Amino acid sequence: MAGRRTNLALLALLVLAFVTGLVSWLVGSALVRWVVIAHGIVGLGIVVLAPWKRTIARRGLARRRPGRGTAIALAVLIVSSIVAAIIHVTGIVRSVGTFSPLGIHVATAVAAIAVGVAHILQRPVRPRMTDLSRRNLLRSGAILGAGAAGWLALAGVLRATGARGAGRRMTGSFETGSGVPTGMPVTQWLHDSVQELDPASWRLHVLDGARTYPVDELARFGDTLRATLDCTGGWFAEQEWRGARLDRLLDGAVGESIVVRSVTGYSRRFPRSDASALLLATHVGGAPLSAGHGAPARLVAPGHRGFWWVKWVAAIDVSDEPWWWQPPFPLT
Repeated sequence: MAGRRTNLALLALLVLAFVTGLVSWLVGSALVRWVVIAHGIVGLGIVVLAPWKRTIARRGLARRRPGRGTAIALAVLIVSSIVAAIIHVTGIVRSVGTFSPLGIHVATAVAAIAVGVAHILQRPVRPRMTDLSRRNLLRSGAILGAGAAGWLALAGVLRATGARGAGRRMTGSFETGSGVPTGMPVTQWLHDSVQELDPASWRLHVLDGARTYPVDELARFGDTLRATLDCTGGWFAEQEWRGARLDRLLDGAVGESIVVRSVTGYSRRFPRSDASALLLATHVGGAPLSAGHGAPARLVAPGHRGFWWVKWVAAIDVSDEPWWWQPPFPLT
């Protein structure tokens, strides 16, 4: 019975960790601070359960049962994800080869989801009404309480020691290159040929091509905006961006949403009412954008995470579809 309860509690915590981690990427407001804290507490709650799970695992390994390899793979992925998360939070290590600790945390967590589903199918544990007893709920509260205490202790140690992790943003990202555009990392998953756009021949197509703008004409709008680019790769930078506000480019256009599309085909959709808060930037820090940061023009979307800041913008249109009618994360 104790082993069964531990497995159910671990499953519930893993689901909560996945949900809070997912939401932390979607939320761009001040609410993200509490989502990130909840994610950390749940993660440390998993650590709290480790001694009990270790006993169960030792007994299981002593017997030859179907799904043994899957169980071992799941354990390795979960441990790797938690260790990578702690390394990221402390800021001790910025990168492991070409990967950041946060990237490793996310990659191993995503892999653990697939392996975890297979593990559950191989060794199902069916919930019972007795699992919701007062005693079990109190135990669950104690686990989360221990996770919260661990989170507070870790935060206190980071502040007391002056560790780099104490200066993280509310999203968990670290400051990198604020005020110095050349210091910002280049986050790109596409082929380098995307960087070969010729500013002289490039044109922005607005409203299905009814209006077109060369990069020099966009720059002459002269609209400026100080905004923070917060990348889901674990870094952020506050910069002065210059270009053209979308409400000026879309003056008179009617629709439910704004669609900003890259030359790669990738796009993001925004509420039509947000046009005055969005900027199509041609310059950052007083200098033209670099190819890696979206030249000739990229979207600046304050309050949104980095994957909303569309690079290498080719077209801006309005649509009758609502802004939320799109995948929550980039799929192309």
